[in-house]
Amino acid sequence: MKALKTTGLVMLALLVFAFTAKSVNLDAGYDIGDQATDFSLKNVDDTMVSLSDYDEAKGFLVIFTCNTCPYAVAYEDRIIALDAKYKPLGVPVIAIMPNNTTAKPGDNFDAMKTRAQEKGFTFPYLLDEGQEIYPQYGATRTPHVYLLEKTDNGNMVRYIGAIDDNYQDAAQVEEKFVENAVDAMLAGEEIEVTTTKAIGCSIKA
Repeated sequence: MKALKTTGLVMLALLVFAFTAKSVNLDAGYDIGDQATDFSLKNVDDTMVSLSDYDEAKGFLVIFTCNTCPYAVAYEDRIIALDAKYKPLGVPVIAIMPNNTTAKPGDNFDAMKTRAQEKGFTFPYLLDEGQEIYPQYGATRTPHVYLLEKTDNGNMVRYIGAIDDNYQDAAQVEEKFVENAVDAMLAGEEIEVTTTKAIGCSIKA
């Protein structure tokens, strides 16, 4: 009887583990073709911003970034350039700061405001307060880009990953992953490279 009870407990533990492992898998973030849920996050101008605010948008470049990561800082001018190029075409940048500001005080809301003003950000710079949004997306690095296409069914994930292939020197970039993806999406063509490895600092939970 004792052996049967032990076996039953082991089986129950295995079932719980399997369910948990499956749940973690399911919650690992978006894949290409998934529909991204909307959010409402505070911008550096103290307004709340949602994707649904953009009636005329054809899509979005949701970019998880921050003030303190050297990789994110190296890409700031390129992110500004992406917004300048694609916002008029209906694909604006929506930047989100995902870090725990207790762990990274340099990324707190006041610091975000200062950085946005210093750099002249032309796009929303939103605080993921409570860190609820970046895990939904599956973002792990700053910067980490998600190209969304607005469809009748919602905002479909079309590209996930890095901005390009050279964070150190914009002049030496050979593959502009994000630009290629947005250009193909807007032209109604297949996106050749849909996922790349995001290079940057780990998001601080």
